[in-house]
Amino acid sequence: MATGTNIRTYFNGQWHDQDLPIMKAADQGTWLGSSVFDGARSVAGLTPDLDLHCARVNKSAIAMALTPTCSPDLMLEIIRDGLRAYNPDAAVYIRPMYWGIDVDEAGLGPAADKTGFAICLEEVAMPAADAAITLTRTRFRRPVLENAVCNAKSGALYPNNARMLAEARSKGFANALVADAVGNVAETATANIFFVQGSTAVTPIPNGTFLAGITRQRHIANLRADGVEVIEKIVTFEEAALADEAFLTGNFSKIMPVKCFDDRVYPSHKMATRARQLYWDWAASTP
Repeated sequence: MATGTNIRTYFNGQWHDQDLPIMKAADQGTWLGSSVFDGARSVAGLTPDLDLHCARVNKSAIAMALTPTCSPDLMLEIIRDGLRAYNPDAAVYIRPMYWGIDVDEAGLGPAADKTGFAICLEEVAMPAADAAITLTRTRFRRPVLENAVCNAKSGALYPNNARMLAEARSKGFANALVADAVGNVAETATANIFFVQGSTAVTPIPNGTFLAGITRQRHIANLRADGVEVIEKIVTFEEAALADEAFLTGNFSKIMPVKCFDDRVYPSHKMATRARQLYWDWAASTP
């Protein structure tokens, strides 16, 4: 089932006005899991950091032993061409993807000389401005590079995230606050996270267990430019519960305030509101 509606697929050199079948049963990515993707957004004609997302999917492909076949610059051109079919005010989720087609000589990894490539566009509305999310603990943790391809945005990582969400929802919460390998806060099941104490924003320092997202980095830059102290550090779950405020950052929603973490109700969403305004002001001022 697709995430959104009004789907367009770029495959084999052209755009198709449908959710097109692109992988075959014998493709290496289908049965052995070598696939990567990235996510970007077009909102009211703005495509914040689209160039960085196009570059990152190629980096993810290389980390997954896949051979990128489309340059970031060409990817940008293809995506912009595909977006012309949408209403200028539409909110569109942009997803370039690579996957393995043939198996390598060892019989497991993707063959270097053949990589599948597609781009999927879907209309998906942005969350309401007053939306907020609830968090709880999960027993599942983020993996480390020694046992998973944590330096790629790989489809193979997401079943672990899905069971985090399933556990959280079974407890009556919308999302899960996830630990790294040693038990400190890493991120949530779907996005990076910030905590606010007084006038300072704190976010877990990248330690190889999660992707330090493009949108996360943009919020850090915007907040610092606006005079906010932003600290990347080890964050404990005890600190998370004592914060005045928390918010998620990621491409899909850009920013999402947290209503509560278990029984801790956060009294403020001021920094999240400020960060959202800074983000869209920045996006509107960027060519």
